Amino acid sequence: MFQFNRNYFILTILLFLTEVAIAMYVHDDFIRPYFGDFLVVILLYCFVKSFAKVSVLVAASLVLIFSFGIEIAQYFNMVEKLGLKHSKIARVVLGNSFAWMDLLAYFLGILTVIGIETLHLKQKNKIHNQM
Repeated sequence: MFQFNRNYFILTILLFLTEVAIAMYVHDDFIRPYFGDFLVVILLYCFVKSFAKVSVLVAASLVLIFSFGIEIAQYFNMVEKLGLKHSKIARVVLGNSFAWMDLLAYFLGILTVIGIETLHLKQKNKIHNQM
């Protein structure tokens, strides 16, 4: 079940650096709030696939459930209820405001992952069948 995958790990690092750049330098009404959420589920998916040998659907489902869980925790103001409202790290990691559009961004990000992985698998099978 556990197996290191260098390619997914490299993607994880690249996506993390992209997220950091967005957080530090982009202060708009689309890229930071929506595209950042779209990318974060792809980042989490790549992280899971870096260390766990699980199917695309299992990894994608786990990431989507986790992401929805974090968003629901925001709805219930968990950072404040846990006494972490003064912790910048907690506010960044857990977030502090619920938004329905974030759920849509997470869902679209996971759909993109599944689409890309499906295309990749078809290409891989096509090449394998030609040999």
